[in-house]
Amino acid sequence: MKPAAVIVATYLLGSIPFGYLIVRLTQGADVRETGSGGTGATNVSRRAGKDAGIVTLLLDALKGAAAVLFALWVFGLLSNGARSDSTTLELYWWVAAAAVATLVGHVFPVWLGFRGGKGVATGVGVFLVLAPVAVAGAGVIFVLVVVSTRYVSLGSVLAAAAIPVMVWVQNEYLRPVVGMAALMAAAAASALLIILAHRGNIGRLVAGTESKFR
Repeated sequence: MKPAAVIVATYLLGSIPFGYLIVRLTQGADVRETGSGGTGATNVSRRAGKDAGIVTLLLDALKGAAAVLFALWVFGLLSNGARSDSTTLELYWWVAAAAVATLVGHVFPVWLGFRGGKGVATGVGVFLVLAPVAVAGAGVIFVLVVVSTRYVSLGSVLAAAAIPVMVWVQNEYLRPVVGMAALMAAAAASALLIILAHRGNIGRLVAGTESKFR
């Protein structure tokens, strides 16, 4: 019963719509009626200003990190994370499921009729806990793409796609990753979810109508 409860709890934590609440409280508006229709930091910035966007970014990342830390704590992996016995490795699969559930909660929040954000900031928080080296590598890609093209969506998509690759690079060339199979599965599923959440942006990028970051 414990694993199921953790999955539900992390989904609910991920589904807290900070961007929606910030815009509703400060502007009295629904941020989903602006720009791309998402509840993430970029869209919040368009509606309520860059400060509101930064706060949204931090809170969304924080809930991602908190959800994974909660799962690690419940399964007793915060202090035993270096072990690689069969029981511990099995628990990592549940942590991986909780990580994906957190992102699902952000993208499909029950409180907003399953219309949420794109999952980028929440994904950053999730993988800062699970694979910080991979996040650093993906972050470099994000910055380079956004600086050179001014498209946040393109940087987000490419950085998300890079996370599984960076996890593999870390495991192969830097240091072995405990629970590698589970982490790779979580990274691949999360990347796919983030890319699918950006499908509208991808269509606009192809059509040449996507808004640039200013």
